[in-house]
Amino acid sequence: MESQRGWITLPWLILCLNIHLAMVFSAQFFKPFNVSYDHRALIIDGERRMLISAGIHYPRATPEMWPDLIEKSKEGGADVIQTYVFWNAHEPVRGQYNFDGRYDLVKFVKLVGSRGLYFHLRIGPYVCAEWNFGGFPVWLRDIPGIEFRTDNAPFKEEMQRFVKKVVDLMREEMLFSWQGGPIIMLQIENEYGNIESSFGQRGKEYVKWAAKMALGLRAGVPWVMCRQTDAPDEVIDACNGYYCDGYRPNSHKKPTLWTENWDGWYTSWGERLPHRPVEDLAFAVARFYQRGGSFQNYYMYFGGTNFGRTSGGPFYITSYDYDAPIDEYGLLSEPKWGHLKDLHAAIKLCEPALVAADSPQYLKLGPKQEAHLYRENAHGEDLNFSSYRSKSRCSAFLANIDEHRSASVTFLGQKYNLPPWSVSILPDCRNTVFNTAKVGAQTSIKSVDSVLPLSSDISLSEEVVTQNNGVYSTRSWTTIKEPIGVWSENNFTVQGILEHLNVTKDYSDYLWYITRLYVSDDDISFWEENNIRPAVRIDSMRDLLRVFVNGQLEGSVRGHWVKVSLPVQFVKGYNDLVFLSQTVGLQNYGAFLEKDGAGFRGQIKLTGFRNGDIDLSKFLWTYQVGLKGEFLKIYTVEENGNAEWTDLTPDTDPSILTWYKMSYIYVSLPTNALVFFTIMQTYFDAPDGAEPVAVDLASMGKGQAWVNGHHIGRYWTLVAPKDGCQNVCDYRGAYNSDKCTTNCGKPTQTLYHIPRAWLNDSNNLLVLFEETGGNPFEISIKLRASRYICAQVSESHYPPVHKWSNGDDGRVLINDLTPEMQLRCQDGYKISSIEFASYGTPQGSCQKFSIGKCHASNSLSVVSEACLGRNSCSVEISNLVFGGDPCRRIIKTLAVEAICSSSSNVGYAQF
Repeated sequence: MESQRGWITLPWLILCLNIHLAMVFSAQFFKPFNVSYDHRALIIDGERRMLISAGIHYPRATPEMWPDLIEKSKEGGADVIQTYVFWNAHEPVRGQYNFDGRYDLVKFVKLVGSRGLYFHLRIGPYVCAEWNFGGFPVWLRDIPGIEFRTDNAPFKEEMQRFVKKVVDLMREEMLFSWQGGPIIMLQIENEYGNIESSFGQRGKEYVKWAAKMALGLRAGVPWVMCRQTDAPDEVIDACNGYYCDGYRPNSHKKPTLWTENWDGWYTSWGERLPHRPVEDLAFAVARFYQRGGSFQNYYMYFGGTNFGRTSGGPFYITSYDYDAPIDEYGLLSEPKWGHLKDLHAAIKLCEPALVAADSPQYLKLGPKQEAHLYRENAHGEDLNFSSYRSKSRCSAFLANIDEHRSASVTFLGQKYNLPPWSVSILPDCRNTVFNTAKVGAQTSIKSVDSVLPLSSDISLSEEVVTQNNGVYSTRSWTTIKEPIGVWSENNFTVQGILEHLNVTKDYSDYLWYITRLYVSDDDISFWEENNIRPAVRIDSMRDLLRVFVNGQLEGSVRGHWVKVSLPVQFVKGYNDLVFLSQTVGLQNYGAFLEKDGAGFRGQIKLTGFRNGDIDLSKFLWTYQVGLKGEFLKIYTVEENGNAEWTDLTPDTDPSILTWYKMSYIYVSLPTNALVFFTIMQTYFDAPDGAEPVAVDLASMGKGQAWVNGHHIGRYWTLVAPKDGCQNVCDYRGAYNSDKCTTNCGKPTQTLYHIPRAWLNDSNNLLVLFEETGGNPFEISIKLRASRYICAQVSESHYPPVHKWSNGDDGRVLINDLTPEMQLRCQDGYKISSIEFASYGTPQGSCQKFSIGKCHASNSLSVVSEACLGRNSCSVEISNLVFGGDPCRRIIKTLAVEAICSSSSNVGYAQF
């Protein structure tokens, strides 16, 4: 791991060293154990387990990020890490494998094992995952006679070869549980039940074959199929969705597993950002365990980034943040992460009772209220408090599924108040330790600070006027125009229109179609006399088309298999007609992916000519794959200096199909006021500190970006619709991806993650390819951090879950029932300022708090004394702490807003 300035702190160095030593000196991460299952749960080393899983896709982060992501998952309460295996990443060319860098699957599994977590490996090898082509390598579609995901011999042969490759690799590396490794479960296929009917009987046969093939590899751990209700007996069928509490497997011998709990959603260019409120997410999870579930995985716990051209589609954005508990940059998303951490701790308190009972006892508490009680050795006894007291293990879940009203219910002789659309968890069947709708976790507000503008806001000439004699330096840009059409000898000419992927093999987004046609005097006269223009007509096109005539852009069309009617302007004589076909992520979902393709379908013609339409499929077309800059790799440190870059001035008009590179300019101002300037270097320095880094491309149009040769992804500043976002997000009621959306009227994505591991301390190269025209002088490098934290906890909240414990006799113990506010800055930060504090009846929400009618005057001093200068702190919610009751017979709340600052820069006032 390459050391970055200020990035590796001593605690992380020790953590990484311990992980490394564990991986080097021990081939085993656990004492070898077997994994089986019954109707209730997975059985780990002979014991039933209630398991919580965190979905992390290893290629969507860098290896340097993996230890931190795994550690935060474990701290958040995860027992398991889950990932897909990405076939097209591991076998980009048939028979040539890549398990290095971000694709080092073995290293990722070992890191998980070294932290004492289990692993669920979803081999597929179809993954969907909003990943390019659903994880299939594009070369697969070129195998003669192949049909994907059906009873087809060529496909089954290739699928079996890759699945066997992965299973054998895991076995060779001693990574299965019976070898002392962390892998406890595997998956074959993925959501095939959604499309199985498209293949008729051949689909049913394929399901049987896939299960038999997987079991025949003798991996020694259970296999699952998700969304596959006809999964064979030896394979567990599992649920995917927003809610799975009502799911039941197809055999009473199988446990109820939830392989994908969608805690957010993916995003497309030009669309709003999805947000799933944590109250609803926690409700869904609690209901799942309440009603008999035993394994639940968050899809995603960390979403990450679609680096390079890995995003699927079409039109999925580069960020795969997914509104996950850990955001794209590796920072905690609060309150989602913290509230779920409390939920997981509450479920773990219930685990002894949950695994001891074969099924829950059900009690109806009201019209939309119900309880599920888990007791050891319960055989139909009456439900009452005295029978509860005689049992060593007893846990209960009380649910109010009413979307609008709170409810007061009686359970085992005691009253409980249940907010709408919530579940209360009683680990001892008496005391409530957690309610899904009562969020005590802090809220973290992410800030984005501009630390490195890549040019000045004023022009070079203006800067010169304001400077004294001497030398002045500024950042500027150099540029290269990408040629339109043919740019190398590596092209070919044939008659007709060829399918895009058949030509590019997905080595590039871009494919040029070039032809020439003659326009007569009669055609010109015909257009003038009838006041019409000729047009390009295409029956169907995807994803993006740009049409050029004689080197001039005539227009663009985007869409997924849409019709095209685009007016064009020809001149008399010969005209060069050029189509630039572009993909923006290959289709990743649906049946018959091998037939989806890209580019054009149906007839392609020119309309509006005197003698009728012209069929362009009969023309000779020259095909050129990709861009010249791509081929020459001018985005790399090694090759960019060989390109013929020219200076770019701020007053230059935006240009299409242009490469940009950031440069330093040193300006010499001698006494005679003549200006000399020279490009001295073409790099920028990395920001100090450990905060995640992003480049702000809001001023650009559409294109791709590289840093030090690393492809950070596609960018596009399409703007989301102005309407459709809610002023208030109501968690109550069933969630869908259109509920609680944000970011209306703004570009879908403007910040693009640059992993710290891809940055040097200095001399970092930034190269862009811009397709539509933008202003690189407004690009800046920014830092992302959780600088503002808020919390709001009342006397009616429950004590922190960590205060509870399971006693030796199976009972749940607690010594102090006082609620508590907990605040925490991100690693490397401390609380530097308390912006607001009020114990009483504060009003408003985070960053909008105000003092209410009741307020303890010492609120600010109490909180400041407890928290200032610390990374984390806690304050009990009690009158004693605040020196008395500021308003009797009223439930008091403590609201706090604080600022976190880098530990090296913390300065604070004493109160």
